[in-house]
Amino acid sequence: MNKERRLLKERTLWIVVTAFLAAVILLLTFAPRVLAGDQEAETQRLLEMFFEVFHFVQKNYVEEEKADPEILVEGALRGMFEALDDPHSAYLSPEEMRDLDDTTTGRFGGVGLIISKIDRGVEVVSPIEGTPAYRAGVSAGDLIVAVDGESVVDLNIDEVLSVLRGEPGSSVTMTIIRGKNLRFDVRVVRDMIEVPTVREDMIPDGIAYLRVIQFTPLTTDRVEDALLDFEDRGYNSMIIDLRSNPGGLLSGVIDVADFFLSKGPIVSTRSRVASENHVFYASSRNTIVSADLPIVVLIDRGSASASEILAGALQDTGRATIMGEKSYGKGSVQQIKRVSDAGFRLTMSRYYTPLGKNIDQIGISPDIPVQEPEFSEEEEQALSRIIDEELIKDFLSRNPNPTDQDISSFEGELEDKDIRLEDRYIQRLVRNELNRTNNNPPVYDLEFDLVLQEAVNYLRD
Repeated sequence: MNKERRLLKERTLWIVVTAFLAAVILLLTFAPRVLAGDQEAETQRLLEMFFEVFHFVQKNYVEEEKADPEILVEGALRGMFEALDDPHSAYLSPEEMRDLDDTTTGRFGGVGLIISKIDRGVEVVSPIEGTPAYRAGVSAGDLIVAVDGESVVDLNIDEVLSVLRGEPGSSVTMTIIRGKNLRFDVRVVRDMIEVPTVREDMIPDGIAYLRVIQFTPLTTDRVEDALLDFEDRGYNSMIIDLRSNPGGLLSGVIDVADFFLSKGPIVSTRSRVASENHVFYASSRNTIVSADLPIVVLIDRGSASASEILAGALQDTGRATIMGEKSYGKGSVQQIKRVSDAGFRLTMSRYYTPLGKNIDQIGISPDIPVQEPEFSEEEEQALSRIIDEELIKDFLSRNPNPTDQDISSFEGELEDKDIRLEDRYIQRLVRNELNRTNNNPPVYDLEFDLVLQEAVNYLRD
């Protein structure tokens, strides 16, 4: 038995080592074919040194379980990418690859919930409309405490996602707490879930509002559907909201930009590898939006990567007015490579806007800077107390459908507690909490969103 176990361990070791070597070889093949002579000999020497150290540690470290070959190789791979000092290049565990696959494919098998981990379990941020969880009556604000009878209180968010996701057609039972005391089980049958990517609506006076949440393989079709819908509804101007859009697929943003541009470059990529140098051009065959339609693009510090490509292309070509805050500044392009069940993400090139600007660590500067006023120190302390003491939740538990008079009385209660915050902020906190438990929250908030108000006024003028 011990011999079989030892043979299995050695077999595992060589599988993992082979996977590591495959990663090294893949990385080396990305570089130009200039590794010859002394360089090749030096590379061979370093790899032999790695194997020597790896073998010695694996055989001799005092705690055998920590010297597991898979743990050692994963640690070495993570260290190799950390040595690049690039936050966008990284080793990806099987779990991380799975999450990335969900985003890059735009679909996954699951129940259809956007969730957030908190101390008491998993809070439902919102059910995705039309999914099994939505149809079963799971609501925003519900607390999931167990899945299939097993507590999720001590699990991290990845572990919870693992037990909620699965093959379409399989079932899962969630134990839910709603409000303070209502506890019940919900059984749902998993289905294919589409990653949310676009929300759209019309603002009065013919202004089309298009929010792009992220760029997935489905974004192009969803944006096209929205643009055709706007056309049917007689829009005369448009707001494209890219705030807090972290990016996504390069191909997706190029296709979307092509709906607005009829000629010229959209974006170019430049790399040390010749095959990675590309210029992507717009084509009049794909244009949907009229060239004289006024457009405002909203960005903030959370707009990154692909969303910056779209903003940069529309800004450089004069096709849109950019409004909001300076964007994040991620001007690099990564490729994903799979190695066994794991993989890695590597920066292969940098992208440039139509006018040749690379915005890496710089960001896109808005044509019209607009942002929410900064909180004073006193206001930050007041907000902290409101959140920590859950005063908004308490107020809404007493007033589920608050009137203006109820909110005004609540503002007085806060002042009595020596909590002073502008009425507008308090009203917005109440609105946000109401939306948090709303399965169909509004697409936009024209009453409290100052940046959106500015964009609407700009277009109306």
